Amino acid sequence: MNERILKALEFNKIIEQLKSQAETSVGKELASQLKPSSDAADVREMQAETDEASQILRLNLTIPLGGVADIRAAVKRSVIGGVLTAGECLDVASTLYGGRQAKNFLGKMEEDLPILKGLAEKIISLRKLETDINSCIDDRGNVMDSASVKLRSIRSSIRTYESRVRDKLDSYTKSQSKMLSDAIITIRNDRYVLPVKQEYRGAIGGIVHDQSASGATLFMEPKAVVDLNNQLQEAKVNEKKEIERILRELSGKIADDEAILTENVTVLAKIDFITARAKLGRGMKAAMPAINDNGIINVKQARHPLIPDDEVVSNDVVLGKDYTSIVITGPNTGGKTVTLKMIGLFTLMAQSGLQIPAADGCEMAVFDDVFADIGDEQSIEQNLSTFSSHMINIVSILSGIDDKSLVLFDELGAGTDPQEGAALAMSILDDVVSRGARVVATTHYPELKAYGFNRDNVINASVEFDVETLQPTYRLLIGVPGRSNAFEIAGRLGLAQSIIDRAKNQVGVNSESVENMIASLEQSRRQAEADYEEAHEILQESEELRNDLIKAWQQYENKREDLYKKAEEKADKALQKARDEAETIVDEIRHMKTDAQLKEHEWIEARKMLEEAQPKLSSKKANKPKQQPNTAKEFKPGDEIKLLSANQQGTILEKLNENEYLIQVGIMKVQVKRSEIQLIKHKSSVTEKPLATVKGSSFHVKTELDLRGERFEDAMGDLEKYIDDALLAGYPKVFIIHGKGTGALRKGVKEFAKKHTRIASERPGSTGEGGSGVTVLELK
Repeated sequence: MNERILKALEFNKIIEQLKSQAETSVGKELASQLKPSSDAADVREMQAETDEASQILRLNLTIPLGGVADIRAAVKRSVIGGVLTAGECLDVASTLYGGRQAKNFLGKMEEDLPILKGLAEKIISLRKLETDINSCIDDRGNVMDSASVKLRSIRSSIRTYESRVRDKLDSYTKSQSKMLSDAIITIRNDRYVLPVKQEYRGAIGGIVHDQSASGATLFMEPKAVVDLNNQLQEAKVNEKKEIERILRELSGKIADDEAILTENVTVLAKIDFITARAKLGRGMKAAMPAINDNGIINVKQARHPLIPDDEVVSNDVVLGKDYTSIVITGPNTGGKTVTLKMIGLFTLMAQSGLQIPAADGCEMAVFDDVFADIGDEQSIEQNLSTFSSHMINIVSILSGIDDKSLVLFDELGAGTDPQEGAALAMSILDDVVSRGARVVATTHYPELKAYGFNRDNVINASVEFDVETLQPTYRLLIGVPGRSNAFEIAGRLGLAQSIIDRAKNQVGVNSESVENMIASLEQSRRQAEADYEEAHEILQESEELRNDLIKAWQQYENKREDLYKKAEEKADKALQKARDEAETIVDEIRHMKTDAQLKEHEWIEARKMLEEAQPKLSSKKANKPKQQPNTAKEFKPGDEIKLLSANQQGTILEKLNENEYLIQVGIMKVQVKRSEIQLIKHKSSVTEKPLATVKGSSFHVKTELDLRGERFEDAMGDLEKYIDDALLAGYPKVFIIHGKGTGALRKGVKEFAKKHTRIASERPGSTGEGGSGVTVLELK
């Protein structure tokens, strides 16, 4: 993809935003070099990297990268024998500290972050080198006294000499102040001097180092301090030599670890770069797109990333499934070019590992090339007209496209005779479509409004225009070509109706038919939208009613269960009381031992008969009911049976195979094994209708619920309904697919799970279950 395409689609502006999100200079450098990849595997890897960093941001955490600097040039200079400055050595220590902090942070993360944690493992902590540098250089980049014993001694002597020089000069400022321009001590040529008046030069004596602009003041070093100044200068030279020795030693240690330091900087740059991509996505309220190499683009609530949030209008775009080309028509300033650029920019962003501002569940294709002919490319230097410059660009595009290309045409065929331009536009589109490329084209030509109706793999679209307000709504309408609205607009602006009527009479029959067809389509669309809203409301009411019925049925079942259990307990107590009383009577009779001596085994038999007289009570207290043998060799549809595992009565609906049956218990249809059911009675001669099923369906519930792309409120309603269905179906565990996006759905699912009494626990999905884009709910 050449630079002209990237500039035409304003990808460079996205790069500038990305650079502003990077924290380090090395991260900004990587961001500035970002280019789209045409390898699907690489794109998926980059998207996975960005998604991992997004997971961290959703937890309101940030990878610490403070102090990381680009030390590669300094390290390389140390390898060839150069002596680094104190500031450069301090940058090395600071970068080592930043790398260690980032590694520790990612190592402690409990989330599944294989890519970022793998990068962190490559960071090697050089604690000894970091300590050696920090023990010699302070935070301001100065070599400290503690760097060596010799340096401490030298600096101590420097302070002594400075103190003695000042004492000597202070005596002059006090006793000879009339000879001085000011009673101060100053420095010239790194030596302490006094500002002496010109006429007292001989009286003070010594060396003149400088004079004022007027010549009235001489900056002199009195003879009394010359030797002390010389000793001070000698100590400062020794200090400089010792500092250079210390820095040379540190530079050598840095050179020894050149490979590790360079690799650390490379890894930290990539971590910062990945984090910057995630930050950019968060700022755009973007989502990670699923990547395919089938040429399919499917985005919902897509927003152009360079238009402010309070101005942008979201649109749904589908391309590459039922059709490979979209022809967008509509008035000027209606948003055709914005939509065109958005599709191209989304492609470049997705193929660069960036998330796109659209709803969760979006999907983007990987193209080998993106071609675009956008805007007025008239060249004054080459003396080319607008039409000629467009044609040169289009000829270049046609020479390189195939079925792995995305082609964007803005105002195709413009700049020449309308009739010829329209014919040329249709011919160009036919050629591009025949090669299997994905195409989005905008046009003003009315001839192209019917183009999508006469071609396979092509669909019309338009940007909506509100005739009442005379303003575009910027909504993209797939399947509806745009109307010119010229007559309506003219009428709204006050043009006489007689003039408009005469103009209508001059419009060709074909054009009028096309406009009437478009008007009919728009009316049908609006009616369909209204019908959809009404049907949606009715569906919601039905779902609420169904949920109320399910809750009422559950309450009834729970109440019946409680009453049954209480009756059992009451009967059990009565039987136990009777058994105890009978046992007492038997014992009394046995101890009496009257003339009718009874044998012991007769007492045992009597007790056994008493125990056997106890009725069989429900064994619901046990974890698993004791199954009783079936008395029927084969069950038939309509037979009344008992489901032993649930202690519920039901009806045989269908024999599935030799060992399995489909039965109906209450409102549920269940597939069970033969050993789990017991015959109550065979089907009677009069056919009985089974209980009605819910909504006329088989009440089949999947073990997963996909909420991606839904509004938050709708998603929570669907989740509550689904959990009720899953509980009725007896599922122990279900999977809620909410995607990763902004994290709002995942948070909502988590809060719902905490409040629901029948949800035992929730956890994020494992790698094989969908990762953080899925929440697993354990039911009870």
